[in-house]
Amino acid sequence: MGKGDFARAHHVAFFDAMATELPDDYATQEVNHLTLGYFAVGGFSLLRELDRVNTEEITKWVLSFQVHPEAHGDEYNGLFFGFCGSRSTQFPLPDVKDPCHNGSHLASTYSALAILKILGYDLASIDSKALLLSMKKLQRPDGRQASFCSFMPTHIGAETDLRFVYCAAAICSMLDDWAGMDKLKAKEYILSCQSYDGGFGMVPGSESHGGGTFCAVAALHLMGFVQVDLASNLQDSASIDMHMLLEWCLQRQVTDGGFQGRRNKPSDTCYAFWVGGVLKIIGAYHLIDHCALREFLLTCQSPYGGFTKFPHNWIPDIYHSYYGLAALSLLEEEGVEPLCVELGILSSAL
Repeated sequence: MGKGDFARAHHVAFFDAMATELPDDYATQEVNHLTLGYFAVGGFSLLRELDRVNTEEITKWVLSFQVHPEAHGDEYNGLFFGFCGSRSTQFPLPDVKDPCHNGSHLASTYSALAILKILGYDLASIDSKALLLSMKKLQRPDGRQASFCSFMPTHIGAETDLRFVYCAAAICSMLDDWAGMDKLKAKEYILSCQSYDGGFGMVPGSESHGGGTFCAVAALHLMGFVQVDLASNLQDSASIDMHMLLEWCLQRQVTDGGFQGRRNKPSDTCYAFWVGGVLKIIGAYHLIDHCALREFLLTCQSPYGGFTKFPHNWIPDIYHSYYGLAALSLLEEEGVEPLCVELGILSSAL
């Protein structure tokens, strides 16, 4: 692997290994099996190697995680009927009396639908009515104002932040049905998360963060509230401070060519996608230094294949490997498929 070369064959071998058997270090991530599956399948798709996976087998595996309501359920009993993240979240623990155990999670549901879309499965076959109507019950007032509604990731309650607003928007978009959320209330919550410096924090009043900023802008775009043409200085009705957002994003590319997720942090492979994706959505990706970013990403390639979090490390992980490829897709790297940025899946899968 020469300096400045995209090691495509090494990356194919890495994702081949990840799709076969995850290393022991991933044992603690058992509850996120669907998300890890999304990274593996997504990596193959970006590398144009989907023929290496058994599409029918993976489709059956993904569908086996969907939770369906009982036929006699009245308004779904307040439960969320999405996808569980793994077998351990799908079934009740021993000695726990729970006749209607349901570990559905918004992130797992997003991952499931994304995998199915990538594999070419017709999502019209999904029980989307139960999924969307029960998902809408996860949208709750923020607590500060009733018009600001975030999303809980599960019906049993958990943290609420922009990650789950994004998941809900992506789910509705992939299913082509917005019955699962109140878009206007979600928009108000997102806008309340924009910080004084133009970026978005995960929750109102928190520090601007690359991941939160992507979730905010991508969700608004999916909901139809962000349609920006910077060249003609047009701004949508979402009331984002677009110029401050642009400045914050451009400032995240640092001297080594990579992107940091927050101020005063080192550059990190994944933020080349999270922050780069925001710039792509708002039509400002041409303003970054493409050559410097590509050089940074190639220094994050592991000699074993895959990508590391920081440059010149040896041990890759599947998360940074997927987002390293996704970032190269934004750069239109030869041998990497084009990506639908706002959904995180191949453009050809739409």
